[in-house]
Amino acid sequence: MNDHYLKKLDRVTAILTQLQSKPIVRAQDLAEKFEVSVRTIYRDVKTLENAGIPIVGEAGSGYSLMDGYKLPPVMFTKEEVLSFITAEKLMQKFSHQSLGNHYQTAMEKVRSVLKYSDRNLIQNIEKQIDIYNYYPKTEDKIKNIIPTILESIAEKRQLTLEYGTADSKISERTVEVVGVFFEFNFWYIMAFCTLRNDFRQFRVDRILKIIKTQNPFLQEYGQINDYRRHGNGNKTKVRLLVDKKIISHLTNSKKYYGLIEEIDTENGVEMIFETDWIIEGFPRWLITFADYAEILEPESLKITMRDLLNDISININKA
Repeated sequence: MNDHYLKKLDRVTAILTQLQSKPIVRAQDLAEKFEVSVRTIYRDVKTLENAGIPIVGEAGSGYSLMDGYKLPPVMFTKEEVLSFITAEKLMQKFSHQSLGNHYQTAMEKVRSVLKYSDRNLIQNIEKQIDIYNYYPKTEDKIKNIIPTILESIAEKRQLTLEYGTADSKISERTVEVVGVFFEFNFWYIMAFCTLRNDFRQFRVDRILKIIKTQNPFLQEYGQINDYRRHGNGNKTKVRLLVDKKIISHLTNSKKYYGLIEEIDTENGVEMIFETDWIIEGFPRWLITFADYAEILEPESLKITMRDLLNDISININKA
């Protein structure tokens, strides 16, 4: 069997996998994924149909498997098996407890359909992979909290939260969750808060009570990153001149705080930000490298930094 037919076999098998895992698959998306023409995808789908796979084509939508049709388990390649083990290690270290427990049972099902040789491969390699995480996991206050949140997103139902703030105050919020994200070792939800009539972030470990209501969302939402980038729209432009020798240490955090441009100059790197957190978050981040940075604008940030440093000095002297 020549390379052409081997590639076609791999591609047709992969298309079948796509059809098993998604309700609708577009020919254009398949063509881009496998780097072939749409016409080639048409021929591949025809090959599957000739093999007896009941594929339904919907004009303007895409392809799907006939409702109720079941296929035997898909066999995994050796590389895919190894990727599962690595992903399992990541889930053990970084996943929220409510997700990790479900992932563990899902992996047990995956292992049960593996070939005997692949099971041996897992046994031989899983103790040779580790993920070092120096931060302790936050403990669940509520069982299955993230699955509950994800269900509310999928069903577009409002949640009622009892939420504890950093200063130990408790408030009740009704929210429409846009998405869930993990950052700086904490899980967060991005949601539209009906009390504030605006988008807010809530730390999952501070949710004390959660109820999935029958109330539908009042509006449609885009992807989570749309709201994390744009925030509430009240942005402040900040310009810093930063010593070049510490730029590499800011790689993981500068975009989080709204970096939009970097300009290399003789005196350092001019970093331009648009940030929503000019009062609290941005100044407290800037203080971690303030001795290597000059604030070019706004003037109000200089005042905020002076006040913050003065409070720190007072607290140190008290100690």
